[in-house]
Amino acid sequence: MGFLESITFEFDWFNYIVLPLMIFAARVVDVTLGTLRIIFVSRSMKVLAPMIGFFEALIWLLAVGQIFQHLTNAGLYIAYAAGFSVGNYIGIYIEGKIAMGLLCVRTITTEDATELIEYLKENDFGVTSVSASGISGQVRLILSIIKRKDLRRMIQIIQEKMPKAFISIEDVRSVNEGFFPQKSLGLFSRLPLKRK
Repeated sequence: MGFLESITFEFDWFNYIVLPLMIFAARVVDVTLGTLRIIFVSRSMKVLAPMIGFFEALIWLLAVGQIFQHLTNAGLYIAYAAGFSVGNYIGIYIEGKIAMGLLCVRTITTEDATELIEYLKENDFGVTSVSASGISGQVRLILSIIKRKDLRRMIQIIQEKMPKAFISIEDVRSVNEGFFPQKSLGLFSRLPLKRK
């Protein structure tokens, strides 16, 4: 029997490959759920947010429990941190795709905004327009409450019609009445709209 044949090397596949992959996957799911839970809390979704929070906490406890049972395994620490990073990315990506919630888009311009206002109305955007006073004199303030998924299309319209317009965007917690086309609202067409 040669020297190499006499050496036995046993690699612990479970502790050094399978377990880190499980920790990584658990952390990705847990952080993704956490990102979505925060979004749902900010949207006052009182049923969905706690349900997601339950599974988020359960997965986190299982992952941390495995790490505490294998404190000498450095691979678990790396898997945990990597899962946290990837989970944040995936959570933000999913949130962007489902595009929940409403936004207030404010457009301020010193130019004549008649064409822009009419074009926004033709494209099913509710528009409120008022005269205002800015640092450079009289301006036109155009307000629209839109679904987040429509933001890119609205910005393109504004930039196409008035490239020098000032645009600001903020989240809207809730609305009451107003113009909301059913095809644009999606999920919100089934929810009562309340002022808070």
